[in-house]
Amino acid sequence: MATLTTTPNIPDPDGFYAELLALHEGRAEAESHALNARLVLILANHIGDRQVLAEAMALAAGTAA
Repeated sequence: MATLTTTPNIPDPDGFYAELLALHEGRAEAESHALNARLVLILANHIGDRQVLAEAMALAAGTAA
């Protein structure tokens, strides 16, 4: 049973954030929302663990215990 990793775990987080912002540059708001949705689904599929995904959704929604 995996648990969600909430401690910093991305090498060069500032670089990753810059890449993420650049991915959205020049896109309309609706395009950015669709891009984010696709990215979430791709990463959720990669994770694959429903318990971890439920933890992540609760954390993002502010309802995590």
